[in-house]
Amino acid sequence: MVTAASVVVAVGAATGMITALEDRDGTDEARPSVTNSPSLDPAPVVPPSPSASPTPAERGRLSGSPVPKASARPTATAPAAGRTRAPAASGRLYRNPSSQVLDWVRANPGDPRASVIRSRIAEQPAAVWFTDSRRDTIASRVRAVTSGAAAQGRVPVLVVYAIPERDCGGASEGGAPDLDSYDAWIDGFAAGLGSGEVIVVLEPDSIAQSECLSADGRAARFASLARAGRVLKSANPRARVYYDAGHSGWHAASKQAALLRQAGAASAASSDGIFSNVSNFHRTADEIVYDRAVLDALGGPAGLGAVIDTSRNGAGAPPDGEWCDPDGRKLGRTPTLSTGEARIDAYLWVKLPGESDGCKGEPGQFSPSYAYDLASS
Repeated sequence: MVTAASVVVAVGAATGMITALEDRDGTDEARPSVTNSPSLDPAPVVPPSPSASPTPAERGRLSGSPVPKASARPTATAPAAGRTRAPAASGRLYRNPSSQVLDWVRANPGDPRASVIRSRIAEQPAAVWFTDSRRDTIASRVRAVTSGAAAQGRVPVLVVYAIPERDCGGASEGGAPDLDSYDAWIDGFAAGLGSGEVIVVLEPDSIAQSECLSADGRAARFASLARAGRVLKSANPRARVYYDAGHSGWHAASKQAALLRQAGAASAASSDGIFSNVSNFHRTADEIVYDRAVLDALGGPAGLGAVIDTSRNGAGAPPDGEWCDPDGRKLGRTPTLSTGEARIDAYLWVKLPGESDGCKGEPGQFSPSYAYDLASS
């Protein structure tokens, strides 16, 4: 995955019962101030998260991967004509009380690394990933997070990651067995959204890394993604749904925008904009320039914006393109809904720092040594 696909890895739960802090000094390195977190009732654990995406060469070898056959699927009821984009999220980001890093901190209070990992990672808000395509439990799993956030007046960040042919058969392969099953799973996901503010990161790599699919398979996937956005926003008009834009080291902005348009990302009925740099390392400044270029090329409502994963980009991407737990990386800007940048709606920690890409532990496994390296660099 060198400089192409996002490292979509191991993001189990979330962090941070504190106010998302603004970083206005122009640096990508996190410098949080922390308050003590109140004790929380435990929430259901989110299913194990995925491992890393393939390299460009591996994606080429996967070009013949089987693709689910497109079939007729029910369509979501579109919002009324003229519906405006959901207003910008205005609250504070939510930390889910169940995550590997929190489990480790609680179990290892005497470890000399614990205070740094707790203050710089565990007490920060981060995304909650939903990777298990079981339809019978998805509504309750989503509801556990959204209701917990609503009770605290916080904004949760949810990652939808169950598209069929996920990761083009690479290390993060999996997902629903076919698009009919996926559409039904999305219906269940939407049922758990509640009525409060929520940010949805819809299927990392599903658009940028779609070239392994046949033309028909890609069209069917994009139709399902467009439907997913409509379903989610119909279920909760305050939900903000963002679509996959890859990252600044991958496709040209015009190419990515053309793909996004096919997947419904330019429609106010299904989209609030794009996300970039998920599980990757590219600098925030580069992502801002890239995201604005994608949005300009995408068209659609003027209010479309972007969110950027800043969890591990404090030192930028490695010059050699290494993607698997590279050394010398740093935490990026702390999560915030107030970026001070036009068209950039949020800096988020979509990837939970310390969860391995597969080189400093099993894919998705929390590594305290890796977390400490990121937090203390």
